[in-house]
Amino acid sequence: MAQGGKQPVQWMAAPQAIQGCPPGLEYLTQVDQLLVHQQVELLEVVSLCLQVIHIERPLRCQAWCCFCCLQKIEVQSPPGTVVGYVKQDLSFIYPWFTIENADGEPVLKIKGPCWTCKWCEVEFEVLSVNGEQQVGKISKQWSGLAKEYFTDADNFGIQFPMDLDVKMKAVMIGAVFLIDFMFFERSGNN
Repeated sequence: MAQGGKQPVQWMAAPQAIQGCPPGLEYLTQVDQLLVHQQVELLEVVSLCLQVIHIERPLRCQAWCCFCCLQKIEVQSPPGTVVGYVKQDLSFIYPWFTIENADGEPVLKIKGPCWTCKWCEVEFEVLSVNGEQQVGKISKQWSGLAKEYFTDADNFGIQFPMDLDVKMKAVMIGAVFLIDFMFFERSGNN
């Protein structure tokens, strides 16, 4: 038993280094889903740096329905090396995003619901690049009335193909932060 009667945290065994895989992303080769638990105020952060992933979002206006304000993030791993982008597509009923590799080539699409709600579970479909086959999803998970009402800390689940390139899995993590910023953060906090 750890101090205070709590069980010690069990971490995944460190995987071997994989050629062509950015250091630290080796863990992503072993998973097809992740849980992202937010503990920071994203509106106060222009760029987010995790241990091995750097996510940068240029300052843009927040009118998501205007073509001049389409949102975009850049994902780097290790910091300083671009692995991909998440770009909002011009759309009207359903929000669409394109996941791109470091060369700006489309790899996946994300289709959101026509309506989002902070007070319920919401799913964004991860689709093949042609938009015809669902290969995963990003879901905002309900955290309970008190937590949802009094905080901006959200929980997201990400599901993607096990054999998806780890760099694109890292970009999918970036997509979670962009989706959270655009649809679930309170605009009054800026």
